[in-house]
Formats: sequence, C-alpha cells, structure tokens
Amino acid sequence: MPTPFESAQLILTLYEQRREETMRKARDFWATFDPQTPDEFMAAMMSPQGAYVRQVLSYWDMAASLVENGAIDRKMFQDSTSEYLVVFTKIEPVLAAIRAGYTPTFLQHLEKLTLSLPDARKQIDEMSARMKKLIEVRKAAATTA
Repeated sequence: MPTPFESAQLILTLYEQRREETMRKARDFWATFDPQTPDEFMAAMMSPQGAYVRQVLSYWDMAASLVENGAIDRKMFQDSTSEYLVVFTKIEPVLAAIRAGYTPTFLQHLEKLTLSLPDARKQIDEMSARMKKLIEVRKAAATTA
C-alpha cells in the first residue's frame, strides 16, 4: 500500500500530465463529446479528433489502473478529482457495444474505479444530467457567437 506521500506524488504527476498542451486540447474536446450510439463513438474515433478520444480514454483507464492495483490510495484519488467520472459517464451508454466490437476489457479499470464510488449509480446519473446541461449551454453559446 502506498504511503500518503507516495499517493500524493503520483496524483500530482497525473495532474501535471493533464496540463500538457495536447492533453488540454483532448480534454477540451471531451467537454462537448457526447456519444449516444456506438456509431457516433466510432465516427469520432475515425475523425481528426480520434486521437483526442483515445488519449483521454487511455489516460483515465491508466490512472484508474494505478488506483486499482494499489499504486495510489483510492480515497485520496477519488477526493482529488472527478474528471474520470465525467469521462466514464459520457462513455457508459456505448461501453457494452464497444466492448462487444472491440475488446471485452476496454476501460475495465475506469469502470471498476467509478463503480466503487459510494452511491456510484446516483453519482453517474447526476453527472450525466450536469454534462447534458453543460453541452446544451455550450452549443447555445456557439450558435450565438
């Protein structure tokens, strides 16, 4: 089990990686990315932003793997960020289909970590509602700009 200091160091390293320029662009893309069908997800994967989709998903699954394998304290990680919950919430509607067509283990660490949250289903549903409102606001702002 990592010490609190070791967990904090890894969490801060993950935070620094999120500030990298390409990762920032990928995270910005995810602010409006909202795949509702496997076809929408695959269209995004094949688009010029496909690298952003892969980067964000692989980043958060990797971070979740560090938690799931004991390199980072679960509570400290969950207390320090909710972005992984946002990512899981957006991908969950199409996850089963992606796994069926891609690989059965796709995002297993991210899913396990997210579902380990207290009241996970409630948190996922609440985050989904917030993300839908945010996307609507961003779309409205984009049409008036």
